[in-house]
Amino acid sequence: MAKAAGVSRTAVSFAFNDPARLSDGTRERILQAAAELGYSPDPLARMLKSGRTGTLGLLLPQDISQVMQNPYYAQFLTGVGQVCQQEGMTLLLCPPLRSSMLKAIPYAAVDGFIVTGLESDRGEVAELQRRGVPFVLVDSDAGLDVPTITADDQQGAYELVRHLTQLGHTRIAFLLFDSGPTRTEEGYRGPLRRRLDGAATALAEVGLSLESPEVMIVEAPCTRSGGYTAALDIMNRDDPPTAVVAFSDILAIGALDAMASLGLNVPGDVSVAGYDDQPEAEWANPRLTTVRQPIEAKGRLAGDYLVAAIRGEDQRPHQQLQGTLVVRDSTGPAPTTRGPASHEVTNV
Repeated sequence: MAKAAGVSRTAVSFAFNDPARLSDGTRERILQAAAELGYSPDPLARMLKSGRTGTLGLLLPQDISQVMQNPYYAQFLTGVGQVCQQEGMTLLLCPPLRSSMLKAIPYAAVDGFIVTGLESDRGEVAELQRRGVPFVLVDSDAGLDVPTITADDQQGAYELVRHLTQLGHTRIAFLLFDSGPTRTEEGYRGPLRRRLDGAATALAEVGLSLESPEVMIVEAPCTRSGGYTAALDIMNRDDPPTAVVAFSDILAIGALDAMASLGLNVPGDVSVAGYDDQPEAEWANPRLTTVRQPIEAKGRLAGDYLVAAIRGEDQRPHQQLQGTLVVRDSTGPAPTTRGPASHEVTNV
């Protein structure tokens, strides 16, 4: 390769690894010779020499098949992917290994991790610190001296639930995505905890609490079918709610499917609201009231902060992104009389 280009082996290495050390003409001559010979650098040798993989890792709380059923991650990955493209890096998705996120860490050949959905006192976070691996926490707390990116979930949920109570709703069901590692014996943590806290503040303004008999909390897998099944169960109970608040749009869209199956009018008989403002929210029938959070920007910031941490740049930012209540057609005044009687629907 070096002989064909008429340069030294060191110059060839510079062309692929440190092009700033060569003139434009020399680098172009080397790249042209490489193209003619079909040459490409050995990625393993390159990694061993530089001590870097050129890869960012995304540590996931669930299997990839489960994660990708939630459109949230498509938007989040878009933001991270923009950083990878800009920096000439690749992205590795790291799901739990044998049901353990902790076991997945040592097997991932990455320069650092974006960690989603874990609090700072988890064992995975302690293991990353012990290994000296750069990482960024997303939707966690700001308790560590590492970059963190969160959304103001408490305010977003407060505004959403206040919107419903101002419409006269007092029988409200909260549909929560399966919280996985953020559910402990002490209760919910992370975004779910913050959203429930915001909801509690809004309920308190009308004399209710999360423990009130009029209020229901139900968990479901964070999929459209999960929302459908959970909403069927909710609406077939005695004294069903007049409003369903799903803490994920994909759950809310499944709930809309369930209401249609039950012959219930949305929002005439029951209001349905979501969270995130996925693209599907605007195209749902009826269009979904939700809280918009800048998911793509969250992914982009996480990527930027991780690249900076890998480079050893002296910054420990904590960034909180704001959400916006988006009122559409799926919420309306609480019905003054009970809507059509619910009936059993066979799950499919």
